[in-house]
Amino acid sequence: MKIFEEIPERSDSIEGNAIQKAQYICHNYSVSCFADDTGLEVSALDNKPGIYSARYAGPECCSRNNIKRVLAELAHINDRQARFRTVIAYSNRSYTKTFEGIVEGRIAYKPAGDEGFGYDPIFIPNGFNQTFAEMTLEQKNAISHRSRALKKFIEFLLSIDV
Repeated sequence: MKIFEEIPERSDSIEGNAIQKAQYICHNYSVSCFADDTGLEVSALDNKPGIYSARYAGPECCSRNNIKRVLAELAHINDRQARFRTVIAYSNRSYTKTFEGIVEGRIAYKPAGDEGFGYDPIFIPNGFNQTFAEMTLEQKNAISHRSRALKKFIEFLLSIDV
């Protein structure tokens, strides 16, 4: 099945957007579905960019411009605590269930690294001295927010009778 229509994301939360996307497909196409939403939440910015992570720089949004905006807003702020958060929502005809993955860290003072995407060049996970973009894919996936949410989702799938 190929779906080319725009799937709505009108919630004011990461969890709400994941649920909305999964339920939309489940209800409109009569198939079980999972969907995710992810955001960078910076404590000093009232957890922004959050649900606006992909388009934080406005009309000129791209990873580079989104990063520039975050760094500009943190220019004179010492509290650089942040977290990446992913929520996977699974929806079938009977229920919807969510699985959350979080990785805590901090925002670097300047971008570093060439791997990954999005905010990876400025996000340093707790316990590390390098950004996600400086890590190998294997290193990042071992600790990432997405892998943590996905592990919970897989455990759930393995526990249910299909």
